[in-house]
Amino acid sequence: MVKVENDAKKNKYQTLRRVAELAFTDQVNEEHLEAIPGELIQGSQPHFRCCVYKEREIIRQRVRLATGKLPSGMKEPEGRQNVITVIPAACEGCPINRYRVTENCQKCLAKKCMNACPFGAITMTGRGAYIDPDKCRECGRCAQVCPYNAIADLVRPCKRSCPVGAISINEDKLAEIQEEKCISCGACMRDCPFGAISDRSYMLKAIEWIRSPYPTYAIIAPALEGQFGPNASMGKLKTAVKLLGFTDVIEVGLGADAVAQHEAKELLERVEAGGKMTTSCCPAFVELIRKHYHALIPNMSHTVSPMVATARWIKEKERDAKVVFIGPCVAKKTECQDETVEGGADCVLTTEELLAMFDAKRIDPEKCEDSQQDASRYGKGFAQSGGVTGAVLQALTEQLGTTPSIVAHRCDGAAECKKALAMLASGKFPADFIEGMACIGGCGSGPAMVQNERLYQQTRKKLLAEADGRTIGENLAQHGMEKISMER
Repeated sequence: MVKVENDAKKNKYQTLRRVAELAFTDQVNEEHLEAIPGELIQGSQPHFRCCVYKEREIIRQRVRLATGKLPSGMKEPEGRQNVITVIPAACEGCPINRYRVTENCQKCLAKKCMNACPFGAITMTGRGAYIDPDKCRECGRCAQVCPYNAIADLVRPCKRSCPVGAISINEDKLAEIQEEKCISCGACMRDCPFGAISDRSYMLKAIEWIRSPYPTYAIIAPALEGQFGPNASMGKLKTAVKLLGFTDVIEVGLGADAVAQHEAKELLERVEAGGKMTTSCCPAFVELIRKHYHALIPNMSHTVSPMVATARWIKEKERDAKVVFIGPCVAKKTECQDETVEGGADCVLTTEELLAMFDAKRIDPEKCEDSQQDASRYGKGFAQSGGVTGAVLQALTEQLGTTPSIVAHRCDGAAECKKALAMLASGKFPADFIEGMACIGGCGSGPAMVQNERLYQQTRKKLLAEADGRTIGENLAQHGMEKISMER
């Protein structure tokens, strides 16, 4: 079974697991929730912060997030809920001042740093240059001109990792997320070494549906295969998730097959009309276009994501069904709230939340019985960078009977996505088809992954090689996907 080794993630996991245990036994109440910080942080000696009182306060805020609430004192925004948020009590481990003078300072006569500073923040002392934090405006000119590279630029990890500049530092020197810029990729959450940025959980809602008379289906992302050990195939994962109490479990790879087929036809029409097209399956990539490259919205594929396609397929057969998507992606929680797309999942859980639920119910996927898989190898491939392109070109080959002469480009990570979109906006991008993945490596490397990156890639490669050789067309014909609308 997976072991959470990262201390920053361990606190989150322990909180989620305890809340899941309470939910499955119908004991979610104020008394039990308030007891969690004391249960997890015992004694008087601190484990990871200055004192046990601070540690318990951080756990207290994590409990709020685990139950679907924002940390204390934060207001709900208008419109859709923000999925990723800062835990104020945990956000204080990073250097407060961005620019610092190191021991490399030679107290040189030129004093270029002093002369370059427009705010008079730098003075020369007997020990070298000194930057007054009250005057510094973090323009960076001092660091640029220092001939000894003696001024260190200590950008906070969350701010450095954000591809769209959505992280700012408020007057209390705490990180803040600017919702109008945020694409919910979760890079800040993944890179914060103190776990001070986290996602809001909808686990209680999912468990409530599981324990209710509602027919509740889980749809599990292709990226789950490889997250829970070398022997946890997609068939075993389906069995394990069903043991949590779901009515049934379906691979989202089935929806990915449908997306590949529909997007292939759409791409061919676009290219024949002289146009170019981007993918629309990565919700963070979609948000990147909507918020930062608005003029390129017409270039975006009209095809729904595999999550939506799979949910629509289930709801076509069972109108009253509740559908819960599970995967390593946090941006899917934002997509779930997208009111412009109908018939999608009703709730999203991450791989971290699934692990907590497995452990709360003492379920080990590797020891579960194998079951029938729902997707072709190409649909499963959506989990990795380049997989969407491969599936779409395969679908085109199946439809045309020959390999199409289409130039495709895959963007591995948000930085590459931004570069490609900027070139497309300027009319200088040569490719016909742009696959955008906000996470380097693909969905499996999402911010809520639970497996070590290297082990995940090794395991996934092994499990994918064991998949059967059914084609995309054969698989879709077998499942009757032709009745489902694939339009956004």
